Amino acid sequence: MSLAFVFPGQGSQSVGMLRELAERYPRVRRTFDEASAVLGEDLWAVCQNGPAAALDATETTQPAMLTAAVATYRVWRDQGGPVPALMAGHSLGEFSALVAAGALGFADAVALVRFRAQAMQAAVPPGEGAMAAVLGLEDSDVEAACAEAAQGEIVEAVNFNAPGQVVIAGHAGAVARAIEVARARGAKRAIALPISVPAHSSLMAPAAERLGERLAGTAVAKPVGIDVYGVDVRVHTDPGAIRAGLVKQLQTPVYWAATVRTMLNAGASTLVECGPGKVLTGLNRRIDKSRDLKMFALEDPKSLEEALQAAGG
Repeated sequence: MSLAFVFPGQGSQSVGMLRELAERYPRVRRTFDEASAVLGEDLWAVCQNGPAAALDATETTQPAMLTAAVATYRVWRDQGGPVPALMAGHSLGEFSALVAAGALGFADAVALVRFRAQAMQAAVPPGEGAMAAVLGLEDSDVEAACAEAAQGEIVEAVNFNAPGQVVIAGHAGAVARAIEVARARGAKRAIALPISVPAHSSLMAPAAERLGERLAGTAVAKPVGIDVYGVDVRVHTDPGAIRAGLVKQLQTPVYWAATVRTMLNAGASTLVECGPGKVLTGLNRRIDKSRDLKMFALEDPKSLEEALQAAGG
């Protein structure tokens, strides 16, 4: 069995996340305390008490999801869970994967993703950008819908998540037009997402530049013994290449389906989603139905115990 861990990104957060896990394992709260010390605010309180609008604010969501994922991974290892051979993160989840693999320090990563969120919001003010999910069309049809809807603005396919599921992003007006074009082309659903920052679109170029400057002064180590897949569906071990990948992923698409297929072809037979929610597990089940795969989402003590038993931990 080859064990692979995947780390979720923005959109998997919810008020009350990891509450049951924290009640059983003190490591969760200690990890959140570390992050809170970096940020100068009580991150756990926002995650548990909300309101949802506060947790969903990009500047809070990104450090919250990073911290939740790292806390879950620490509990996994504390309980005897084996080190995975492969890792990947969806968007923001790449930072979680790099922390788990020892390439980024946790405190550095918390500060880094807070800065990343602020840079993203500054690049496109609220109300000017948008994202939407398009279901039931081929990737090429979604790209054609974006091209037709652009009309001098930017709207691009930015998340190739699974067969028949693509997320688009860009200027708010262009995204709204693309939704209508996609529906006219036969999409089963095309819906706006509650996110004002058009992540992974070319509109994020100014934010990517700022992130690159910040990363230049951030310590990055070579992951040892774990293959961590990045935005280009490749494994990078050189710290400079890792930094470049984190900059690139902010303004270019996420090829999640291709990443998962590559991990499976590399021998992954068990996929464990490390962090709140089951978004990636749902996507992963749709990506390759031909193989006998084990999949787990670590979000409470019961799911943790089931995954530990399956992994021999």
